[in-house]
Amino acid sequence: MLSFADLAQQYIDGEWRSGSGSWDIIDFNPYNGDKLAAVTVATVDEVDQAYRAAERAQPAWAETNPYARRQVIERMIKLVEEHEAEIADLIMAELGGTRLKAGFELMLVKEMLREAMNWALSPVGQILPSMTDGKENRVYRLPVGTVCVISPFNFPLFLSIKSVAPALALGNAVVLKPHQNSPVTGGSLIARLFELAGLPKGLLNVVVTDIAEIGDALIDHPVPQLISFTGSDKVGRHVATVAAANFKRCVLELGGNSALIVLDDADVDYAVDAAVFSRYVHQGQVCMAANRVLVDRRLEKEFTEKFVAKVKTLKVGDPTDPGTHIGPLINSNQAEAVTTLIDEAVRGGATALLRGETQGNIVPPTVLTGIPEGSAVLGQEIFGPVALIIPFEGEDEAVRLANDTPYGLSGAVHTADTDRGVRVAKRIRTGMIHINDSTIADEPIVSFGGEKSSGVGRLNGEATVEAFTTTKTISVQHGRSPFPF
Repeated sequence: MLSFADLAQQYIDGEWRSGSGSWDIIDFNPYNGDKLAAVTVATVDEVDQAYRAAERAQPAWAETNPYARRQVIERMIKLVEEHEAEIADLIMAELGGTRLKAGFELMLVKEMLREAMNWALSPVGQILPSMTDGKENRVYRLPVGTVCVISPFNFPLFLSIKSVAPALALGNAVVLKPHQNSPVTGGSLIARLFELAGLPKGLLNVVVTDIAEIGDALIDHPVPQLISFTGSDKVGRHVATVAAANFKRCVLELGGNSALIVLDDADVDYAVDAAVFSRYVHQGQVCMAANRVLVDRRLEKEFTEKFVAKVKTLKVGDPTDPGTHIGPLINSNQAEAVTTLIDEAVRGGATALLRGETQGNIVPPTVLTGIPEGSAVLGQEIFGPVALIIPFEGEDEAVRLANDTPYGLSGAVHTADTDRGVRVAKRIRTGMIHINDSTIADEPIVSFGGEKSSGVGRLNGEATVEAFTTTKTISVQHGRSPFPF
């Protein structure tokens, strides 16, 4: 039932259909190159059909009892649990995700869906006093209407669900465009599961397409009131520009260049474990990954030796092998880009303490040190298994180095003194930062989002309700209001 052959379609107004474009998006297994599916792209006309279907279906859904909306999400959770093994296989095949990564993503999906059940009942109104005698001000919290969700390829099932599920739970309709490298796990799989969960037709539409086919039609269409985009800051800037020109709201979850800071009193062994996970999970294709590991000079030698030793134990290869830690990058372009970045860093003076030879889409884990200050590699997001070890002297330098990037998504501080860690963390311009833990964390009730080029807006918890709803004030005058003329 959940196969690439069955799911390689568009889903518009409750119907599975082929796109009418003149070319296909080919879905490849990034590890072995096998062709998984071909999806004929949706056209501008089909994007319009998806939005119009959402526009028609949404008003009745908004009036639906929120307990009924919650029941759809509840059935969705049961379906994910029932088909967990099948879904894990799809993740491994389409994304090159390891079994560990597939399990991690599914755990996040289930937790997000459980919280979405609560969000269905979350919107509350207010009755506020008035300056005018006999008047009351009623403030209602209502769905925004139709939401456009654009998801990335790295955690496509989770990052699509993260916007789709709460948007639906709160009474909105959704048009979802998954990334071209993850059309099934980021798109049509979700549509099939919601279809089986009993979601009325038209409320969730999935269009598999590309900007080369539709241009800006997805984001400048008049129907959607909110764009929820997860991806690169370059594309995010364009989305924000188009949205602003059309007075649309945006939630932008963009790139990162997180720093994991190891202060002089840190538990070195534990910090090594946290840093290796933070850098190399899912081949480093995580926006919150610790690109930079900042280590106090007094611990640099010990930390570096133990870090390199642990990275050497990571198994590289077939993501379906339960023992594999590092699988392939998503495609050949990404593998070539990361390999070139390593080459340029070494030519620029960096020392490779560990490096292997790129084979196909597999880039072995790399550890670089001795990177000259001002090197381009220090300021950018590295979407691959490359760690930068950077020494510092004292908290002030650690903070300066951590902030020396256009991004500000996540981070971590390791220290024996929690209060010290918090003091340092407060000085770093990030949306999130973690004391004595990984840089990678996303909990459904905890605000998630970045500063600077890492995005605009927040999701999770109260921020999710704020993002996918709007307020409407209705004043009621009891009796006659006095007028000055």
